[in-house]
Amino acid sequence: MNQHSNRKRIAILGSTGSIGTQTLDVISEHPDRFAPTLLVAGRKVDTLIQQAIRWRPERAIIADETLYWKLRDALQPLGIATAAGQDAINDAMEADCFDTVVTATVGYSGLAPTLRAIGAGKDIALANKETMVVAGELVTAALAKSHSRLMPVDSEHSAIYQCLVGEDRSRVRRLIITASGGPFRTLPAEKLGSVTMRDALKHPNWSMGAKITIDSATMVNKAFEIIEARWLFDMPKEKITAVVHPQSIVHSMVEFVDGAVKAQLGVPDMRLPIRYALGDARRLATSDSPLTLDKMLNLTFEEPDTERFPGITLGQYALERGGTAACVINAANEVAVAAFLHEKIGFKRIYELIMETLEAMPFVAAPTLDDYVTFNAEARAFAESKI
Repeated sequence: MNQHSNRKRIAILGSTGSIGTQTLDVISEHPDRFAPTLLVAGRKVDTLIQQAIRWRPERAIIADETLYWKLRDALQPLGIATAAGQDAINDAMEADCFDTVVTATVGYSGLAPTLRAIGAGKDIALANKETMVVAGELVTAALAKSHSRLMPVDSEHSAIYQCLVGEDRSRVRRLIITASGGPFRTLPAEKLGSVTMRDALKHPNWSMGAKITIDSATMVNKAFEIIEARWLFDMPKEKITAVVHPQSIVHSMVEFVDGAVKAQLGVPDMRLPIRYALGDARRLATSDSPLTLDKMLNLTFEEPDTERFPGITLGQYALERGGTAACVINAANEVAVAAFLHEKIGFKRIYELIMETLEAMPFVAAPTLDDYVTFNAEARAFAESKI
């Protein structure tokens, strides 16, 4: 009898990152329900080894092939299969050792394995928003042909999903995605040019990875979430808006045609949407501190400042343009954020670099997967040449 026969078998892409480690926290809360059977990491091989020793998955994969020997030597004596490289990650998505994959990798790298997992009929707990940003139309088409179920893990999209349970989606007037405003929400525009990488990483509410924290500071992440919501919920761009909510207690809202508004509230903790996704929309008990009344006494909302944070406008632009526009935006943003994190460019240069790349790249209205691969590579190369 399979040792995991009574538990849902979980693969985690990006197990050493913020979402990945919090997924393991949730699994540790419910060891009778879940078993992590496949762990995948990018370069943090020591952390991956520690996780594998703790959880004893069937497989562990490191994306950086130069680190494979260390992974192999540590884990093969324990009977844990090991591999390295992007091809190995993609191929593992068709393995029979897991039922649900948590896609917690950062950026474009999540697209190919997610498509392979959908093709294999695996359930997807989607924490990699770039998958839907880059190729939402392609992913939704693949889902339509598969037995896969997709549950959003982003707090905003999980909130919308929860608000839509039991509702007629044709009765939705709009989806309202909340944004914290990031660390520079009240900073005068003239000071944005001098903010540092360390300033930008000081998110007021959430504990997240470096890349998404910078995306929050520029509000490009909210542009991405608008694009993602369009594909996840099959909503036209006119029905998706964003509002700044500095307290990060209301994670998003849905307004209906009768004027009613449903909101999902909770403490700013990513383990809440992770539990909901892994539990297949069944609420799993936790001993974590709940949301208390004192935290709900002063909830405020304001319109996004698109002059100081023009990155948020990229979402509507990408949906209006369609085709390869979002792929190019994402590629340029990944390059720009990496450069900012390495202190090679300034904060305001991130948006400028995205726009320069958009203007320079050609456009394909109905791209294939090969087109996405090509445009991602070429947009990245162009953006890198401008740094």
